Amino acid sequence: MLAPGAVNALQVITVVAIAPGVSGWISQFEARLQGRCGPRILQPYYDLGKLFRKESLAPEGASWVFLAAPGVAFVAYALVPLLIPVLTSYGLPLGYQGDILGGGFLLSLGAFVVAVAAADTGAPYAQIGASRAITFAAIGEPVVLFITFAVAIVTGTDLPYAEAAATRASAAQLIRPGHILAGIALFMVLLAETDRIPVATHSSTIELGMLGEAREFEHSGPYLAVLKWGGQVKQVVFFVLLLNLFVVPWGLATDGNLVSVVIAIVTLVAKCAGLGVVIAVIDCGFGKLRLFKITEFVSAAFLLSVLAVFTLLIGAG
Repeated sequence: MLAPGAVNALQVITVVAIAPGVSGWISQFEARLQGRCGPRILQPYYDLGKLFRKESLAPEGASWVFLAAPGVAFVAYALVPLLIPVLTSYGLPLGYQGDILGGGFLLSLGAFVVAVAAADTGAPYAQIGASRAITFAAIGEPVVLFITFAVAIVTGTDLPYAEAAATRASAAQLIRPGHILAGIALFMVLLAETDRIPVATHSSTIELGMLGEAREFEHSGPYLAVLKWGGQVKQVVFFVLLLNLFVVPWGLATDGNLVSVVIAIVTLVAKCAGLGVVIAVIDCGFGKLRLFKITEFVSAAFLLSVLAVFTLLIGAG
């Protein structure tokens, strides 16, 4: 039997370890859909290793914020798995120390410090990317707030473990209109926060159309590696929130038995791969929205989350 603290730490290790592989799987599947061989699934690991071996450079005049931001963002993203049901269906020592709103604050903190570091460089493209990201986040973050309200209405608390338990308890919960609307809103936020079509192209080389990629322009070497790795961890965190809270909260370990935990890890990888297929299909099947249309996309997610709350309130009445 694994101690609860060990399982709590294993949740973080699992998310951090599989994050580059999930990105590699999505890139590989996208390439196959487009009739290309594409990069290897493990290519992101090789890319990180190469960046960690390179020299780091900083723009002239950049402050300590520029150097500290990648590490702060990575730690903020990596702390979220301590608060959400990644591998277990039961609460872990830190699982009840923070709610969905607390996890949202950590994700926002990571995005904020990256944007500040980009602005600190004085580089025009980095500043443009940071400005756009903050602008769209101002609409996207209230979505998480209303999703939290929706969870609180269903469970009486905004703890992630409680929402996952409520979804597992009854199949009827999965088809409740409020639950579906909140899940769709979270999926739209996932697309926006991970720089996916139709909001952004995560691998674009067109500077004026970049969002997340533009913020990393001036980083290099290990600092760039930590930034990219942190972005991949953030993506898996959103995957886990969507999958284990709203869509398929099954396959989690019910105790600390080593076999159960290993099965939960394998199940998590399979579920992330399945969601990655959906993401790849959207990336290949849709075009990127024009810049002024992105606010409409994020606003639609906000309206869906508000509608989810109203639907649940009316249903409860």
